[in-house]
Amino acid sequence: MIVIDRLDAVPAGLGPSAITIGKFDGVHAGHRAVLDMLLHEARARGLAGVVVTFDRNPLAVLRPDSCPPNLASLQQKLELLDEAGVDATVVLEFDTRLADWTPEQFVERILVRALETRLVLVGADFRFGARGSGTLATLEALGAQHGFEVLVVPDVLTDGARASSSRIRSLLDAGDVEAATRLLGRAPRMRAEVVPGLRRGRELGYPTANLAVSAEGLAPGEGVYAGWLVDTSAPGRPRYPAAISVGTNPTFDDVEIKQVEAHVLDEDLDLYGHVVEVAFTHRLRGMVAYAGIGPLIEQMGRDVDEARTLLAQA
Repeated sequence: MIVIDRLDAVPAGLGPSAITIGKFDGVHAGHRAVLDMLLHEARARGLAGVVVTFDRNPLAVLRPDSCPPNLASLQQKLELLDEAGVDATVVLEFDTRLADWTPEQFVERILVRALETRLVLVGADFRFGARGSGTLATLEALGAQHGFEVLVVPDVLTDGARASSSRIRSLLDAGDVEAATRLLGRAPRMRAEVVPGLRRGRELGYPTANLAVSAEGLAPGEGVYAGWLVDTSAPGRPRYPAAISVGTNPTFDDVEIKQVEAHVLDEDLDLYGHVVEVAFTHRLRGMVAYAGIGPLIEQMGRDVDEARTLLAQA
């Protein structure tokens, strides 16, 4: 996949193109339905399949106080779009200048001049241009003027409701990683460098890989989970079953920020400095403050046993 971060960097010969436009946060099941349709239509018409997206959530500029956390980093999003088979992704820097473009400027500068667009796929609620003044009807009228067709992609329903990034965030906040997995089409995951922690897990007999607070991806709500750790820094990217803690460890009451720690089952690995990816597949329990170290160690043993059983079935 070609990644284009400036309109003047679009390679000659990329167009004509079929495009879709959006934030694509998390590249969830709804997004993938759009991408599948995009690529089907592009191949049938001899066009390049192109995604137009942004380097940040537009709300980070327009209404920062109401901007939600991202499900995935920009790099993760690009990797997921590449996995989907997209030919090229244009990443627009969303700033006040771009936010002030009229719908006509957006279409003429991006769709017409830069990408030689012949087909645009969007949802029925698509809005674009300054203050969201451009609607589906606006896009269709501009398409008639500039020679491109507009196709509306129907909503994708999962578990009886529309697949959306906001719904996935709510599920993750509640710790429902199983339902979030169904909407994402993959287990929710985070990626970060392993950094030194308090080493308390090792003292208790369950050493953990502590993810840096700058981790990519959105952590689920506080609790203990079963999942997988992939060592992306090692040859072959080995994958290990893991029990994963998310929270502030209330038994000790000395951790001030939410931490993600993964205990790799039945292995003693030195992962410091490695970049790892942690995927959450099952919620085991909520976060509990135990009356002393003994009950905590007993519960950790039960957590590991349950995680081992669940992951052996995967």
